[in-house]
Amino acid sequence: MPSSKMQPALYGGLVLGVLSALPIVSAGNLCCCLWLIAGGVVAAYVLQSNQPTPITTGDGAVAGLLAGIVGSVVYLVVSIPVSILTGPLQGRWVERVLESGGEVPEPMRQALEGMRQGGMTVLGAILGFVVMLVLSLLFSTAGGALGAAIFRKKTPPPPPAGEYGPPPLPPAGM
Repeated sequence: MPSSKMQPALYGGLVLGVLSALPIVSAGNLCCCLWLIAGGVVAAYVLQSNQPTPITTGDGAVAGLLAGIVGSVVYLVVSIPVSILTGPLQGRWVERVLESGGEVPEPMRQALEGMRQGGMTVLGAILGFVVMLVLSLLFSTAGGALGAAIFRKKTPPPPPAGEYGPPPLPPAGM
């Protein structure tokens, strides 16, 4: 990873991974993958903050892509303990839903029965990581390009002609 993009990727990845792994906050991803795009935007913002010249859309996209990779790993690391802590609560909630006596369609009942155990399996963690990685690579790259367009520094105008050129020659004949 290029050193100039390491810090932006870490910040963007932390935003993307932590917000996507938290139980209620992660619902923001249901709105057009909000946290995935936000991670890319944050990466582009940090990249532009560290550069004296304007960044290109490609620079922002690369920073977003790297943030997506970092964010997927952060998501995996954060979601495992969160799942362990919230698993029993999830299991009790599923039991209440199933015992409420309401009519639950059979496919939904099977899915809820699978959730009753609570917690995260190794296969579930691997599958969640792969899905998060694929989605993060797509949406955080787009977020990085968007962030570059939003936060790009303006190019300073060129100096007026002659102002910084060589000094004028003295008049002839003096």
